[in-house]
Amino acid sequence: MVKIRNVEVGEFPLMLAPMEDVSDPPFRLICKELGADILYTEFISSEGLIRDAVKSVQKLDIYPEERPVGIQIFGNNIESMEEAARYVERANPEFLDINYGCPVKNVACKGAGAGILKDIPKMVAMTKAVVDAVKLPVTVKTRLGWDEASINIPEVALRLQDIGIQALTIHARTRVQMYKGVADWTWIRKVKEQPSFTIPLFGNGDIDSPEKALEYKEQYMVDGIMIGRAAIGNPWIFNQIKHYFKTGTHLDPPTVEERVRVCRRHLEHSVSWKGEKLGIFEMRRHYTNYFRNLPDFKEFRISLVSKESLEELQETLENIQKRYSGYEAVTVGY
Repeated sequence: MVKIRNVEVGEFPLMLAPMEDVSDPPFRLICKELGADILYTEFISSEGLIRDAVKSVQKLDIYPEERPVGIQIFGNNIESMEEAARYVERANPEFLDINYGCPVKNVACKGAGAGILKDIPKMVAMTKAVVDAVKLPVTVKTRLGWDEASINIPEVALRLQDIGIQALTIHARTRVQMYKGVADWTWIRKVKEQPSFTIPLFGNGDIDSPEKALEYKEQYMVDGIMIGRAAIGNPWIFNQIKHYFKTGTHLDPPTVEERVRVCRRHLEHSVSWKGEKLGIFEMRRHYTNYFRNLPDFKEFRISLVSKESLEELQETLENIQKRYSGYEAVTVGY
Protein backbone atom coordinates (compact mmCIF):
# COMPACT_ATOMS: atom_id res chain seq x y z
CA MET A 1 0.00 0.00 0.00
CA VAL A 2 1.40 3.39 -1.02
CA LYS A 3 1.22 6.06 1.68
CA ILE A 4 1.85 9.78 1.44
CA ARG A 5 2.88 10.28 5.04
CA ASN A 6 -0.10 8.62 6.77
CA VAL A 7 -2.63 8.80 3.91
CA GLU A 8 -3.19 5.50 2.11
CA VAL A 9 -3.61 6.09 -1.63
CA GLY A 10 -3.86 2.55 -3.04
CA GLU A 11 -1.53 -0.22 -4.18
CA PHE A 12 -0.55 1.67 -7.33
CA PRO A 13 -2.34 5.02 -7.43
CA LEU A 14 -3.46 6.62 -10.67
CA MET A 15 -3.54 10.39 -10.39
CA LEU A 16 -5.19 13.16 -12.35
CA ALA A 17 -2.57 15.79 -13.18
CA PRO A 18 -3.15 19.44 -12.34
CA MET A 19 -4.11 21.13 -15.62
CA GLU A 20 -4.99 24.79 -15.96
CA ASP A 21 -8.60 25.33 -17.08
CA VAL A 22 -9.22 21.57 -17.01
CA SER A 23 -8.76 20.11 -13.51
CA ASP A 24 -11.62 22.01 -11.89
CA PRO A 25 -13.94 20.31 -9.36
CA PRO A 26 -16.51 19.13 -11.97
CA PHE A 27 -13.88 17.39 -14.10
CA ARG A 28 -12.05 16.02 -11.08
CA LEU A 29 -15.26 14.48 -9.77
CA ILE A 30 -15.89 12.77 -13.12
CA CYS A 31 -12.37 11.32 -13.07
CA LYS A 32 -12.83 10.15 -9.49
CA GLU A 33 -16.03 8.34 -10.45
CA LEU A 34 -14.16 6.66 -13.30
CA GLY A 35 -11.21 5.35 -11.33
CA ALA A 36 -8.75 8.12 -10.42
CA ASP A 37 -7.22 7.59 -6.97
CA ILE A 38 -5.70 11.02 -6.30
CA LEU A 39 -6.81 14.33 -7.77
CA TYR A 40 -4.93 17.60 -7.97
CA THR A 41 -6.39 21.06 -8.43
CA GLU A 42 -5.43 23.44 -11.19
CA PHE A 43 -2.28 25.25 -10.13
CA ILE A 44 -3.00 28.30 -8.01
CA SER A 45 -0.95 31.48 -7.92
CA SER A 46 0.49 32.17 -4.49
CA GLU A 47 0.24 35.90 -5.17
CA GLY A 48 -3.40 35.52 -6.17
CA LEU A 49 -4.20 33.62 -2.99
CA ILE A 50 -2.63 36.04 -0.58
CA ARG A 51 -4.38 38.93 -2.33
CA ASP A 52 -7.74 37.12 -2.21
CA ALA A 53 -8.10 37.13 -5.99
CA VAL A 54 -11.51 35.60 -6.70
CA LYS A 55 -10.31 33.15 -9.37
CA SER A 56 -7.46 31.89 -7.20
CA VAL A 57 -9.59 31.47 -4.09
CA GLN A 58 -12.32 29.64 -6.01
CA LYS A 59 -9.76 27.03 -7.05
CA LEU A 60 -9.54 25.94 -3.40
CA ASP A 61 -13.04 24.41 -3.61
CA ILE A 62 -13.12 20.65 -2.98
CA TYR A 63 -16.04 18.24 -3.27
CA PRO A 64 -16.15 15.76 -0.36
CA GLU A 65 -16.47 12.92 -2.88
CA GLU A 66 -13.15 13.65 -4.58
CA ARG A 67 -10.81 13.02 -1.65
CA PRO A 68 -7.92 12.43 -1.35
CA VAL A 69 -7.07 15.64 -3.13
CA GLY A 70 -4.01 17.86 -3.36
CA ILE A 71 -4.06 21.62 -3.83
CA GLN A 72 -1.18 22.81 -6.00
CA ILE A 73 0.42 26.25 -5.72
CA PHE A 74 3.14 28.07 -7.64
CA GLY A 75 5.12 31.26 -7.30
CA ASN A 76 8.57 32.81 -7.35
CA ASN A 77 8.62 34.55 -3.96
CA ILE A 78 9.44 32.43 -0.93
CA GLU A 79 7.52 34.56 1.58
CA SER A 80 4.43 34.59 -0.65
CA MET A 81 4.59 30.82 -1.10
CA GLU A 82 4.88 30.37 2.66
CA GLU A 83 1.84 32.56 3.27
CA ALA A 84 -0.13 30.89 0.49
CA ALA A 85 0.65 27.48 2.00
CA ARG A 86 -1.00 28.53 5.25
CA TYR A 87 -4.00 29.72 3.23
CA VAL A 88 -4.21 26.33 1.52
CA GLU A 89 -4.05 24.51 4.83
CA ARG A 90 -7.28 26.20 5.91
CA ALA A 91 -9.01 24.60 2.89
CA ASN A 92 -8.13 21.20 4.43
CA PRO A 93 -6.88 19.14 1.48
CA GLU A 94 -5.02 15.88 2.07
CA PHE A 95 -1.86 17.25 0.43
CA LEU A 96 -0.25 20.52 -0.57
CA ASP A 97 1.64 20.23 -3.86
CA ILE A 98 4.25 22.65 -5.18
CA ASN A 99 4.42 23.21 -8.93
CA TYR A 100 7.98 23.28 -10.26
CA GLY A 101 6.98 21.94 -13.65
CA CYS A 102 4.81 24.43 -15.52
CA PRO A 103 6.76 25.36 -18.68
CA VAL A 104 4.58 28.15 -20.10
CA LYS A 105 6.41 31.40 -20.77
CA ASN A 106 4.43 33.74 -18.54
CA VAL A 107 5.10 31.44 -15.55
CA ALA A 108 8.55 29.93 -16.15
CA CYS A 109 10.19 33.12 -17.40
CA LYS A 110 9.18 34.86 -14.18
CA GLY A 111 11.05 32.29 -12.12
CA ALA A 112 8.00 30.24 -11.08
CA GLY A 113 6.95 26.75 -12.18
CA ALA A 114 9.76 25.18 -14.21
CA GLY A 115 11.59 28.51 -14.12
CA ILE A 116 12.93 27.70 -10.69
CA LEU A 117 14.90 24.79 -12.19
CA LYS A 118 17.53 27.39 -13.07
CA ASP A 119 18.03 28.06 -9.36
CA ILE A 120 18.05 24.81 -7.39
CA PRO A 121 19.18 26.42 -4.09
CA LYS A 122 16.13 28.70 -4.24
CA MET A 123 13.94 25.70 -5.11
CA VAL A 124 15.19 23.90 -2.01
CA ALA A 125 14.79 26.96 0.20
CA MET A 126 11.26 27.61 -1.06
CA THR A 127 10.25 23.99 -0.51
CA LYS A 128 11.64 24.01 3.03
CA ALA A 129 9.74 27.19 3.82
CA VAL A 130 6.47 25.61 2.67
CA VAL A 131 7.14 22.32 4.50
CA ASP A 132 7.90 24.22 7.72
CA ALA A 133 4.83 26.48 7.35
CA VAL A 134 2.16 23.76 7.41
CA LYS A 135 1.25 20.45 9.02
CA LEU A 136 -0.07 19.07 5.74
CA PRO A 137 2.01 16.54 3.80
CA VAL A 138 3.85 18.54 1.13
CA THR A 139 4.49 16.97 -2.26
CA VAL A 140 6.30 18.30 -5.32
CA LYS A 141 5.79 18.02 -9.06
CA THR A 142 8.78 18.93 -11.18
CA ARG A 143 10.55 18.29 -14.49
CA LEU A 144 13.92 16.75 -15.23
CA GLY A 145 15.62 20.12 -15.49
CA TRP A 146 15.58 23.34 -17.48
CA ASP A 147 17.26 21.76 -20.50
CA GLU A 148 19.12 18.58 -21.35
CA ALA A 149 22.47 20.04 -20.24
CA SER A 150 21.15 20.86 -16.76
CA ILE A 151 19.37 17.62 -15.82
CA ASN A 152 20.22 16.83 -12.21
CA ILE A 153 16.97 15.29 -10.99
CA PRO A 154 18.52 12.44 -8.95
CA GLU A 155 20.36 14.96 -6.75
CA VAL A 156 17.40 17.33 -6.61
CA ALA A 157 15.07 14.51 -5.56
CA LEU A 158 17.28 13.62 -2.62
CA ARG A 159 17.61 17.24 -1.53
CA LEU A 160 13.83 17.68 -1.59
CA GLN A 161 13.31 14.45 0.33
CA ASP A 162 15.85 15.54 2.94
CA ILE A 163 13.92 18.73 3.72
CA GLY A 164 10.68 16.84 4.25
CA ILE A 165 8.55 16.41 1.14
CA GLN A 166 6.37 13.30 1.35
CA ALA A 167 6.13 12.33 -2.35
CA LEU A 168 7.61 13.41 -5.67
CA THR A 169 6.08 13.44 -9.15
CA ILE A 170 8.42 13.83 -12.11
CA HIS A 171 7.26 14.89 -15.56
CA ALA A 172 9.98 13.25 -17.60
CA ARG A 173 10.69 16.20 -19.91
CA THR A 174 12.80 19.33 -19.56
CA ARG A 175 11.29 22.79 -19.60
CA VAL A 176 12.80 23.42 -23.03
CA GLN A 177 10.90 20.41 -24.40
CA MET A 178 7.58 21.88 -23.26
CA TYR A 179 5.17 19.06 -24.21
CA LYS A 180 7.05 17.98 -27.33
CA GLY A 181 9.31 15.04 -27.99
CA VAL A 182 9.38 11.84 -25.97
CA ALA A 183 9.33 11.83 -22.18
CA ASP A 184 12.53 10.18 -20.90
CA TRP A 185 11.48 7.99 -18.00
CA THR A 186 14.97 6.53 -17.61
CA TRP A 187 15.71 9.51 -15.35
CA ILE A 188 12.77 8.58 -13.14
CA ARG A 189 14.23 5.11 -12.70
CA LYS A 190 17.60 6.64 -11.80
CA VAL A 191 15.89 8.55 -9.00
CA LYS A 192 14.11 5.44 -7.73
CA GLU A 193 17.26 3.28 -7.84
CA GLN A 194 19.04 5.49 -5.31
CA PRO A 195 19.10 3.45 -2.06
CA SER A 196 18.56 6.56 0.05
CA PHE A 197 15.45 7.66 -1.86
CA THR A 198 12.49 6.25 0.08
CA ILE A 199 9.42 8.43 -0.47
CA PRO A 200 6.77 7.55 -3.09
CA LEU A 201 7.80 8.40 -6.65
CA PHE A 202 5.22 9.01 -9.35
CA GLY A 203 5.82 9.29 -13.08
CA ASN A 204 4.15 11.63 -15.57
CA GLY A 205 4.43 12.08 -19.31
CA ASP A 206 3.18 10.21 -22.40
CA ILE A 207 0.90 7.72 -20.61
CA ASP A 208 -2.00 7.41 -23.04
CA SER A 209 -2.93 3.72 -23.02
CA PRO A 210 -3.27 0.78 -20.61
CA GLU A 211 -0.40 -1.01 -22.35
CA LYS A 212 1.97 1.89 -21.86
CA ALA A 213 0.89 2.30 -18.24
CA LEU A 214 1.75 -1.33 -17.49
CA GLU A 215 5.02 -1.17 -19.43
CA TYR A 216 6.17 1.95 -17.59
CA LYS A 217 5.04 0.61 -14.22
CA GLU A 218 7.20 -2.46 -14.65
CA GLN A 219 10.17 -0.87 -16.41
CA TYR A 220 10.68 2.30 -14.37
CA MET A 221 9.85 1.17 -10.79
CA VAL A 222 7.38 3.99 -10.10
CA ASP A 223 4.91 3.82 -7.21
CA GLY A 224 2.09 5.33 -9.27
CA ILE A 225 1.32 7.20 -12.46
CA MET A 226 -0.03 10.68 -13.09
CA ILE A 227 -2.18 11.18 -16.19
CA GLY A 228 -2.89 14.55 -17.75
CA ARG A 229 -3.80 15.22 -21.37
CA ALA A 230 -4.86 11.62 -22.05
CA ALA A 231 -7.76 12.05 -19.60
CA ILE A 232 -9.25 15.02 -21.45
CA GLY A 233 -12.28 13.64 -23.25
CA ASN A 234 -11.41 10.16 -21.97
CA PRO A 235 -11.80 10.11 -18.18
CA TRP A 236 -12.47 6.38 -18.61
CA ILE A 237 -8.71 5.89 -18.96
CA PHE A 238 -8.29 5.34 -15.21
CA ASN A 239 -10.67 2.37 -15.11
CA GLN A 240 -9.29 1.14 -18.45
CA ILE A 241 -5.79 0.99 -16.97
CA LYS A 242 -6.96 -0.71 -13.76
CA HIS A 243 -8.89 -3.32 -15.72
CA TYR A 244 -5.88 -4.02 -17.93
CA PHE A 245 -3.59 -4.36 -14.89
CA LYS A 246 -5.99 -6.87 -13.35
CA THR A 247 -7.00 -8.94 -16.38
CA GLY A 248 -4.63 -8.21 -19.27
CA THR A 249 -7.68 -7.44 -21.40
CA HIS A 250 -9.28 -4.21 -22.57
CA LEU A 251 -12.55 -2.73 -21.47
CA ASP A 252 -14.81 -1.99 -24.41
CA PRO A 253 -14.56 1.63 -25.56
CA PRO A 254 -17.30 3.85 -24.12
CA THR A 255 -20.46 3.76 -26.19
CA VAL A 256 -22.07 6.95 -27.42
CA GLU A 257 -24.68 6.46 -24.71
CA GLU A 258 -21.90 6.35 -22.10
CA ARG A 259 -20.13 9.37 -23.57
CA VAL A 260 -23.39 11.33 -23.49
CA ARG A 261 -24.10 10.22 -19.92
CA VAL A 262 -20.69 11.32 -18.65
CA CYS A 263 -20.69 14.55 -20.66
CA ARG A 264 -24.16 15.38 -19.30
CA ARG A 265 -23.02 14.68 -15.75
CA HIS A 266 -19.94 16.86 -16.29
CA LEU A 267 -22.16 19.67 -17.59
CA GLU A 268 -24.49 19.40 -14.62
CA HIS A 269 -21.58 19.51 -12.16
CA SER A 270 -20.17 22.53 -14.01
CA VAL A 271 -23.46 24.44 -13.83
CA SER A 272 -23.96 23.50 -10.19
CA TRP A 273 -20.48 24.73 -9.24
CA LYS A 274 -20.11 27.83 -11.43
CA GLY A 275 -23.69 28.88 -12.15
CA GLU A 276 -25.50 28.35 -15.43
CA LYS A 277 -23.87 31.07 -17.52
CA LEU A 278 -20.22 30.39 -16.62
CA GLY A 279 -20.71 26.65 -16.23
CA ILE A 280 -22.09 26.38 -19.77
CA PHE A 281 -19.37 28.60 -21.22
CA GLU A 282 -16.49 26.69 -19.62
CA MET A 283 -17.85 23.31 -20.72
CA ARG A 284 -17.40 24.31 -24.36
CA ARG A 285 -13.73 23.30 -24.32
CA HIS A 286 -14.70 19.70 -23.51
CA TYR A 287 -17.31 18.72 -26.10
CA THR A 288 -15.01 18.02 -29.04
CA ASN A 289 -12.94 15.72 -26.84
CA TYR A 290 -15.91 13.77 -25.49
CA PHE A 291 -17.21 13.11 -29.00
CA ARG A 292 -14.01 12.69 -30.97
CA ASN A 293 -14.11 10.29 -33.92
CA LEU A 294 -17.85 10.68 -34.55
CA PRO A 295 -18.40 11.36 -38.28
CA ASP A 296 -20.33 14.36 -39.58
CA PHE A 297 -20.37 15.91 -36.12
CA LYS A 298 -19.97 19.56 -37.13
CA GLU A 299 -23.64 20.46 -36.77
CA PHE A 300 -23.78 19.04 -33.25
CA ARG A 301 -20.49 20.68 -32.28
CA ILE A 302 -21.77 24.09 -33.37
CA SER A 303 -24.94 23.51 -31.38
CA LEU A 304 -23.01 22.51 -28.25
CA VAL A 305 -20.75 25.56 -28.32
CA SER A 306 -23.50 28.05 -29.13
CA LYS A 307 -26.46 27.06 -26.94
CA GLU A 308 -26.80 29.17 -23.83
CA SER A 309 -29.30 27.25 -21.70
CA LEU A 310 -28.98 23.94 -19.89
CA GLU A 311 -32.26 22.75 -21.35
CA GLU A 312 -31.10 23.35 -24.94
CA LEU A 313 -27.81 21.58 -24.30
CA GLN A 314 -29.56 18.59 -22.76
CA GLU A 315 -31.71 18.38 -25.88
CA THR A 316 -28.62 18.48 -28.12
CA LEU A 317 -26.98 15.71 -26.12
CA GLU A 318 -30.13 13.63 -26.43
CA ASN A 319 -30.09 14.16 -30.19
CA ILE A 320 -26.43 13.07 -30.35
CA GLN A 321 -27.30 9.87 -28.54
CA LYS A 322 -30.17 9.15 -30.95
CA ARG A 323 -28.13 9.97 -34.04
CA TYR A 324 -25.08 7.83 -33.15
CA SER A 325 -26.64 5.01 -31.15
CA GLY A 326 -24.83 1.76 -31.97
CA TYR A 327 -21.97 3.54 -33.75
CA GLU A 328 -19.32 1.68 -31.72
CA ALA A 329 -20.21 -1.54 -33.57
CA VAL A 330 -18.05 -0.27 -36.45
CA THR A 331 -15.59 1.81 -34.42
CA VAL A 332 -12.12 0.53 -33.55
CA GLY A 333 -10.63 2.19 -30.50
CA TYR A 334 -11.48 5.52 -28.94
